[in-house]
Amino acid sequence: MSDQRQPAAPPNELVDSVLSASRALVAVAARSLAQVSDEVTLAQYRALVEVASRGPLRLVELAQALRVDRSTATRMCDRLIRRGLVSRRRLTDDRRAVRISLTPAGRELVAEVTRHRRSELEQILARMPADDQAMVVKALRAFAAAAGEVPEQSWTLGWNLDRDPAR
Repeated sequence: MSDQRQPAAPPNELVDSVLSASRALVAVAARSLAQVSDEVTLAQYRALVEVASRGPLRLVELAQALRVDRSTATRMCDRLIRRGLVSRRRLTDDRRAVRISLTPAGRELVAEVTRHRRSELEQILARMPADDQAMVVKALRAFAAAAGEVPEQSWTLGWNLDRDPAR
């Protein structure tokens, strides 16, 4: 028999801790992106990561993944196209729909920023005691799953950032 009670609201301490960790992670992402490119915003980088993690996407799918209006996603993609980081192709079965793919330059930017982020995160985590590291793994996996995030290994294993899977 399953428990029909609603889960308790998270205590303020839990929310405050996640907010604090989120600020630290956004700062790492911003520094990593700034080391690679001063022409791409964090929001644009997020779009690149969505396409890198999910493969070529229709514009409407990208807008949904980013939780923005289609017009916002279109303007973002227009800027990324001008920078040579994504390409847009019309679908043959629906000429109104377009598919967004990373270009080789876009794949390299995502890979380079990821290398910088990974390096800085490794340095931060190395300063934590081993017992705390194990708790962080468990907590962050649970948090990412609750948020519906694709696990890092799921999209990096078998996804070669040096090639376009749509080819």
